[in-house]
Order: sequence, then structure tokens, then C-alpha cells
Amino acid sequence: MQRLYAFKDLPADLQAALAIAGRVTPAVSSAPASRAGAAPSAARTSPTGAAALSSSPAARKAAVAAQTAESLWGRHERAAPGCKARAAQLKAAVDAVAALVDAGRAVRQAIREVVAQGTETEGTLRKSWYDVKPYAREDWLAVLTPGWTGRTLDTVSPEAWDFFKGDYLRLEAPKYSAVYDRLTRTAKVRGWIVPSLGSLKTRLDREVPKAVQVLARRGTEAFARTMPAQRRDRSVFTALGGVNADGHRFDVFAKWPDGTVARPVMVGWQDLMSGKLLAKRVDRTEHSGLVRLSFGDLIEQYGIPGAAWLDNGRSFAAKFITGGMANRYRFKVREEDPAGLMTQLIGADNIHWTTPYHGQAKPIERAWLDLCETVAKHPAFAGAYVGNNPMAKPENYGSRAVPIADFLAVLDEEIAAHNARSGRRSTICAGRSFDQTFAESYQEAGVLIRMPTAEQRRWWMLAAESVSLARSTGEIKLLGNFYWHESLVDHAGDKAVVRFDPDHLHKGVHVYTMDGRYITDAECTVAAGFNDLDAARDLARAKSQRKKHAKGVLDAERRMDALQVAALMPRATPAEPMKAPKVVRMATGHAAPGKRPAAGVQGGDNEGSSVIAAAFRPVPKPAPMTDEDFEAAFSAGVARLKAGGTGKARL
Repeated sequence: MQRLYAFKDLPADLQAALAIAGRVTPAVSSAPASRAGAAPSAARTSPTGAAALSSSPAARKAAVAAQTAESLWGRHERAAPGCKARAAQLKAAVDAVAALVDAGRAVRQAIREVVAQGTETEGTLRKSWYDVKPYAREDWLAVLTPGWTGRTLDTVSPEAWDFFKGDYLRLEAPKYSAVYDRLTRTAKVRGWIVPSLGSLKTRLDREVPKAVQVLARRGTEAFARTMPAQRRDRSVFTALGGVNADGHRFDVFAKWPDGTVARPVMVGWQDLMSGKLLAKRVDRTEHSGLVRLSFGDLIEQYGIPGAAWLDNGRSFAAKFITGGMANRYRFKVREEDPAGLMTQLIGADNIHWTTPYHGQAKPIERAWLDLCETVAKHPAFAGAYVGNNPMAKPENYGSRAVPIADFLAVLDEEIAAHNARSGRRSTICAGRSFDQTFAESYQEAGVLIRMPTAEQRRWWMLAAESVSLARSTGEIKLLGNFYWHESLVDHAGDKAVVRFDPDHLHKGVHVYTMDGRYITDAECTVAAGFNDLDAARDLARAKSQRKKHAKGVLDAERRMDALQVAALMPRATPAEPMKAPKVVRMATGHAAPGKRPAAGVQGGDNEGSSVIAAAFRPVPKPAPMTDEDFEAAFSAGVARLKAGGTGKARL
């Protein structure tokens, strides 16, 4: 037969043993109860509750205790497992004391009895009892959680700590050992206090967040990867409700008909809902014409998409494509800028630019990864594969270049297989292929597909360029050819948008106003060579490269400019002024050396000015000589020469 005894009637030592063993349920505290082992409820901890608003000191004290308990529970959640285990051990001992106190024991007697039966010291248990006394019993576990923070860090000089962080937190990412070696060598000279390397590591991890260390040592891209990527639900789209586009350069050498060997570049368009590759064009380089033609293929075959997410490159940002909307190359939209093809068909509000160099913003990047395996490494291209980076070149690098026609044939086959492959694991496909997923949505009755008109087909089949019409006739000059129509006279001197077939410039152009209104079809009046746009672009590129090369050579050879040369030249020393002669006279052809000055020429201070004045007087013409006078003068001169005279005979 089982017998029941009142706890207070049991012997003291048995009461203490039962209390320590947790066999006694403590009396419920008068404090508001909450879920056991959990943080206080909002009603008990909210500082805006009735207790906080009361003017009673006891109520205010209870509100402060409730707020403190909430912070203690947060500390308990962050505590190490050892701290939580110690808190549970102390709480069991305190609960035993509380059970004995509820049974009528005095606090000191209850503590002594629990100490006698347990492992806690009297001082520890007494301190724990008075620590939990202000709090509700369900908060005792959080109150008793130790606030251990680990070992105390050694002292370090502020200058040494700044030196350590400045050397370690940089993009070169030096090792701890190298940084510590430089720090210790510098500290010996500067007199800094430097602890052990382990202490510095611990302090760095405590004070500098891990993400900040990644930013300092590995850059912004690595820092961005410390945050989870956004997960986007593409089920909000229907077929052709949204598309994304990007360019991709294949790691294969291809040979074009003119003998050029280059890696082909493809611009592709992908449906966002299904993931199907809808259209593509291939050329030697990525340019706006490639984007325009591939977008035209998309519209011709499937229709006009509802929205587009585009790569932020220059080929997509060209005015031909997205003119009329701002991008990172075109911060301001001018009124005279023509509206681009996609801007008119889709609308500027439905065109979105993806983050540069961020593949997660474009799902088509995942398709490029598949094509790198299925196309670039296709067995038909053995020997033409070049590797995805300079360090991954195969052994047979450059041994072969596949004809471009063969490359396009394999590319079409692999894209068709890519779209038809079943077992796709995306939420929308659910095991179906991209083709099946797109076709089911495309053929639904509720899905509205906009098809282009005959006039709209000219927009993507022809390139657009803003040109100025001749002031008097309205004639258009484009790529060396001239176009004119009678109706262009009314628009003479204006700017217009010209749409033309880049492969047949001599067939005429379609002329529009700057806001997209159709004017006329202008015929080619002077065909200057039937050149196409690709040839004109290649010529312009060759001229630009030649000019750039010549400037580079000139800069390499001319290391000093004219100002630097002039600065290095020695400065001329000015000559000392000559002293004026004491005697100045005018020497003329009619005055013999040693002859006295003529009448009116005086010496003294005015002698020099008199001589200068005499030099500007008109010289009188000599009187004509007769034959007799000439013979007499000649004979006299000969006689002087024979006699050794120095005077000049006057002829």
C-alpha cells in the first residue's frame, strides 16, 4: 500500500535530499507566469505596460527587473554550452533552497541543508539565492547564467594595434606571420608593447567582423558573396512576358570566309519564365547591329516581349537599341536623341539594366555555362578549343580553326538539344523541357502575344542613325551615299532618323522624324561604292587603331615636350653695357680719314648730335665732269699713288 506524507512532516535531511533531487515542485511565485525556459512574455517585459506607467516604486522596480530579465535571456541564448550547463546546475540548487523555504525553513538553514547534500559551497549558493530573488522564478535560469567571456586579452599599445590592422587589412592579404614579424621589428624601435600573435588574432576576430575582414582583404565581390543571393520567383511571368539578353564569346577559334580567325561572339535572348533560348545571332564582335538583328529574329518568330532585362554593355546601351532612356553610359537623355528600337516596341519603363559583372542578375548566364560544355568542347571542334582562360590552354591549342559555317551548324543543333532536354529541375519546369514549358504557356488562351506590324518590321530589319538634312535641298548623306526625295525639301535643315539595310545601302533608306514619325522612302541618287555597314565599321576601326598606334609611338619617342626642353636650356648672361666713346664723328664716302670737320660741325658736348644731324642732310649731286677734267683728275691720282700718298682722288 502506497502512503503519502506531507513534505513539511519529513525529516530535515530527507527534505533536503528530495529538494536537491528535484522531487519537490516549488510553489508558484506571485510574479506573472510565462512559458517555462523561455524569455519573458511581451506583457511582462514591455516597458509600456501598466507596471511601467504606475507611479508605485514597487511597480517601477518590477518593470526594470522585467527589462533586465529580457536582456539576461538574450545573454543566455548567446552563452556557450558550458555556461548554460553551469546555470542549470546552480538553478537546481536554488530550486532546492526555495522548496525548503516554502516548507518553512529559514533561508540560512535551507542553504546549509542543501550544501550538506550537494556539491555547491555555502557562499556560492547564498550569492545565487540573493541574485535570483528580485526576479520571477521562470527567469532564474537566465539570471544564473555566468557571464564568462573567455580569456583576457594581453595589453597592446594603441599604435601597435593600429599598425597591425593597417598591415593586415589590405587587398594584398599578407599572412599573420609576416604582419607580426614587421610589427615586432617596428615595436623594438618605437618602444611599443606587443602581445603574442594569438592574442592579436583573437582581438581582431572580436573587434572586426568577419565580413569587414573579407572586404578589406578580398575586395567588394567577395564581400557581396557573404550575403545570400536573392531568390527570384519567375512564375510571375507567362511565355514571352519577360526576356533577358546577354553576349557570350565562345572559346573556339573559327575561320570566316575572308580568312579572319577569331572567337565567335553570340548575342542570345532567353525567355525568363521557361528558360528557353529564343533567338541568337553570331558575329566576330559584339555590337549594336548584332543586338538589333537578334532582337528582330525574336520578334519575327515569337512576338514582342512584355519586358526585357539587358546586359549593361555598350552594345545594348547604343542609341539604336535603347535610345531615349538613361543608362550608365548615357546619364542624360537629350531631346534630340532618337528613340531606340526596344524603347518604342517595349517601352522605357519595361527595359531594365542588370548589375554589371553580376551573373546572378541574368539567368541566361546559366545557359552559357551549359553551352561551354556542349558547344565549345564539341568533338567536331577538336583542336579549335582555346580554353576558358590563358592558364587553361589545351595541349593542341591553336592547331585548328573550324569554318564558321560548321560552327553555326553545330551551334544550332546544340541549342535545339538544350531547349528539348527533359528533366529540368526548376519549379516551373517540374521535370519538363524548356520547349514544353514555353509551348504550354505560349498557347494558353489567357496569354496575350503582341505581333509586329509591317511598319514595325522596318524598325529592327534596318539600322537607325540620326543625320542632318541639307539646308537647301534636304538631301541625306550617309556612309558615302546620297539619298533624296521631293518630300524631304519640307524638312531641309532638320535632323532625322534614317533606317537602312546595312547589307544593301544602295536600295534606299526610310526617313523618320526624331520622334518616330515616318516621312518617306528616299532613293539613292549617288552610289559611292555599294559598301555595307560592316565594311564601313571595319574601316573606321582600322583608322582609329592606326591613329592610336601612331600616338603611342609618338609618346614613346618624344619623352620631353617643348616646354621641358626649353626649361633645360642654359640662360644667357646679359653683356655689360659699353662705355660711350669720347669722340664721335660721322664717316662718309666723301670724307677722307683725318679730314677736319666741315664748317658748322663743332666739338664739345654737341659734337655727336651735330654729326648725326649732318648724316641726314641731303647730299648734293656732283657737277658733271668734262673729258679734260677727268683726264686731269686721273693723272693726279696716278701721280699720288706713285708718290705713296694715301689721299683719295675725287673723281
